[in-house]
Amino acid sequence: MVSKLNTAETLHFLLILTVMLVAARVFGEICRKLKQPSIAGEILAGILLGPSVLGGLFPGLFNGLFLAEPRAYGAFDGIANVGIILLMFIAGFEVDLKQIRANGKQAASISLMGILFPFAVGFAAVWLFYDRVFVTENGNQLLTALFFGTALSITALSVITKILIDLNLLKTKIGNLVVTSAMIDDFLGWILFSFIIGMMHTGKEEGSFSSTLIVLGFIIFMITAGRWLVNKLLSAAQKHLKIGRVITLAICLCFLSGIVTEYLGIRAVFGSFLMGIAIGDSVFFTERHKLILHQFTVNIIAPLFFCSIGLRLNFVNDFNLEVVAIILAVAFIAKLIGAGLGSKMSGMTNNESLAVAFGMNARGAQEIVLGMLGVQAKLISEQVFVGLVVMTVLSVVISGPAMRYFFVKEQQRLAGDRDNLIASASSSTTSQSKMGV
Repeated sequence: MVSKLNTAETLHFLLILTVMLVAARVFGEICRKLKQPSIAGEILAGILLGPSVLGGLFPGLFNGLFLAEPRAYGAFDGIANVGIILLMFIAGFEVDLKQIRANGKQAASISLMGILFPFAVGFAAVWLFYDRVFVTENGNQLLTALFFGTALSITALSVITKILIDLNLLKTKIGNLVVTSAMIDDFLGWILFSFIIGMMHTGKEEGSFSSTLIVLGFIIFMITAGRWLVNKLLSAAQKHLKIGRVITLAICLCFLSGIVTEYLGIRAVFGSFLMGIAIGDSVFFTERHKLILHQFTVNIIAPLFFCSIGLRLNFVNDFNLEVVAIILAVAFIAKLIGAGLGSKMSGMTNNESLAVAFGMNARGAQEIVLGMLGVQAKLISEQVFVGLVVMTVLSVVISGPAMRYFFVKEQQRLAGDRDNLIASASSSTTSQSKMGV
């Protein structure tokens, strides 16, 4: 018989839920006021409430709130994990396959260099510093190198979109290219990560070559026939169901896709991301549907996941300056050089290339999710995960101002060229007039 939470457990569950949500939203809004993504504040809230600060200063209070009733925290952890599944679901909405095809050639150069170069540098960094920095419990150097390279390759599509909106650059040439390139990055990065997770399993069915083919087949199905089938289901739902029921259907499809990928051994978040791409591509899942689901996820349930990160690790004890410095150097240099070279190869100017490079350097929720999955799978240590979190926050803080600087510099260069052209034309006209006289 399944036992429900007793009164004490229910009380602790509600206390944990309330404290975490209030803290996450308050610190998230503070970051918004400072023109920074709210994810930074949500993570900070968790660090303050977790063993890093509250647990260190007031261990009795921390234990009484979070550890006294293990089943209560287990219930909260379940909700937090649903939050990240839904967050990756709405992240899939932003992947516009039509836009990828339209800007494909130029964006492909930026995206591929922005993936391949950081992946290669990240892989090499693990190989060189494995015993010093990246050693893990499972001792699998190859998988750790593949994982870290993948984690450095992905650009946070949702974060860079928000930065571009704030800078009023979303509809510019640079904005379009950055968004399209980030879409390709996200898509290819998560596919690569799914295969890495599949390689970890050693059972007869999981991790085998046939399982890998099944995963690839599911990916192809979801972006082809799966999209068509989802579109038909949503078309029928829109005719016969109210808006809330259409959203319910979409969430059920999200969970169903997550069940499939979890069964295949590649985590539910990847399945929800694929379903998000399929549903986001349908004209029958309107902007109103997306907005309602986005508001609920971003403002209520996803903050619980990012705040819960602070409860899982001790960011004081696990902070290692050497590890953080290596991760920052490798991540920033690799992404900036890779995306910058890709931009130059696509025909952009130096300023445009640097603006795109800093835009592609923005990390966010995806890196946090990957890092957490990597810790759970023992592909990386807690110290490396802390380094990834620090790198994510700093990349977000730096990307906006750097993009603005190089975009303005390029506009000034263009204005100067126009002024010189006008002055040259005026001088030529004056000379011709004098000669005529």
